[in-house]
Amino acid sequence: MRNTPESDLDVATWHKSSYSGGTGDNCLEVAHDFLPTLIPVRDSKAPRGPKLAFRPEAWTAFVQSPLLRA
Repeated sequence: MRNTPESDLDVATWHKSSYSGGTGDNCLEVAHDFLPTLIPVRDSKAPRGPKLAFRPEAWTAFVQSPLLRA
């Protein structure tokens, strides 16, 4: 994500993860289809805070993890 200025993520369309708790406590937001080679992720409670970026393969492995279904 070094080559993507932080300000570029300000115009991304963020989506709350379906894995986030229904109570609004553990909210993860993802910007799908923003960058072709990275999946930006942020904490919805701190939208101006730090963001993480995952390669598509790593993100797919994460969301398909059996630990998320436990």
